[in-house]
Amino acid sequence: MGLDEVANPRPSRRDALRGAACLAGAALAAPLIVPASALGRGGAVAPSNRINMGFVGLGGQGGGHLFGGAWTYLPGGYLGRNDVQVLGVCDVQRRRVEEARRRVDDFYRSKSDKATANSGCRAHTDIRELVADERIDAVLIASAYHAAATNSLIALRAGKDVYCEKPTSTTIREGRAVADTASALGRVYQAGTQQRSEYDGKFRRAVELVRSGAIGKLERVYSYQGGGSVTAPQTEAPAGNAPGDVDWEAYVNCLPWFNYDGSTSAHRFGHGDINWGQHHLDIAQWGADADDTGPEEIRLEQGRPVFRYANGIEIVGTPPPGKEWDEGGATFVGTDGSITVHRNVSVSDPPELLRTTPTPNDSGVYRSTSHSGNFLECVRTRQPTICNAESTQRASSLLLLGGIAMRLGRSLKWDPANETFLDAPDANRLLGTAARAPWQNA
Repeated sequence: MGLDEVANPRPSRRDALRGAACLAGAALAAPLIVPASALGRGGAVAPSNRINMGFVGLGGQGGGHLFGGAWTYLPGGYLGRNDVQVLGVCDVQRRRVEEARRRVDDFYRSKSDKATANSGCRAHTDIRELVADERIDAVLIASAYHAAATNSLIALRAGKDVYCEKPTSTTIREGRAVADTASALGRVYQAGTQQRSEYDGKFRRAVELVRSGAIGKLERVYSYQGGGSVTAPQTEAPAGNAPGDVDWEAYVNCLPWFNYDGSTSAHRFGHGDINWGQHHLDIAQWGADADDTGPEEIRLEQGRPVFRYANGIEIVGTPPPGKEWDEGGATFVGTDGSITVHRNVSVSDPPELLRTTPTPNDSGVYRSTSHSGNFLECVRTRQPTICNAESTQRASSLLLLGGIAMRLGRSLKWDPANETFLDAPDANRLLGTAARAPWQNA
């Protein structure tokens, strides 16, 4: 999936509102009585400072983001934030999306002085309809694996900022298209690899210590997860018409067409750790200070990928010898010690390293204490997020490179600058797939 020619971003909704406000102010001679809430007083957030959001994919993960769950780390989710207004919901299941709109309406009605208040939230089954709503500033995408990158491109090209759950792309070329599009259009992008922000800063502290030399020269990183892929259906499934409750065209999205077979799961067609693995390879890349590059070689050791970088650092797609962690993580091994970090555990060798080593005052490591909050703040300031599109592409690429090496069963040479394999045309054919019309240019 290539990067299409893109136009300059149109003026934002707030720019238009400011212009309209100036014209209105010049025309009015009589004083106005303005509610305190409109000025941001009394604990309220002024409408001009709220971020209008749309949500795509309302299953477990997407619904958790919207209404409150394990991935927002804030009671009530984005809906419960005073600085967000939810103006659109989208899901390929019509009953699910209508129920979500009802819940959004009920929530805003409960906060309003008017019993008949309408939140303005609209329900859609197709992301192309949602992003056509010019009121919306930003979109959170938690759709099926195969649709994540295509949906991100659709939103970015429509002038929206994007928060996308992983896997953020299922081929290296579509991930590159997302990164290049976000850069070309000046859009804010955040991946849902929240370990950089959450979990009481465990991962950030480990990375700060590693990059400051607390374990000596970094030599190896065990990422616990190594490779994954998504295989599009090659033949039609048994013939069947989708029920009226399902927008099957929107679900199939960029894949080759196949008939309805009873499932709209987000987790279909995945192999290996296509979902979970991006979390841990993201932390491995972060600790190795490799957010803007990739390995030069991918080799297999006992069937698992080992990624070697130009500076000699290796990222290994397995736990370290003799160790297992239920939730994965990363182990950083240096010349003077090691640090293992995972969502519930931080340990070091020697043990006192984590207990007594002060965190560097200026480590150069991006600091965020709320992943959703970091995204919203960057939407306002236009600064890069902690998991921006480029670093996300590099972490996602590692996972996909491992999947390609495992699929072909051999070592491969990789050019991280041009994102191509050297002397391996069969591997290069696996870097991308053709998207079905009209989704490739949506």
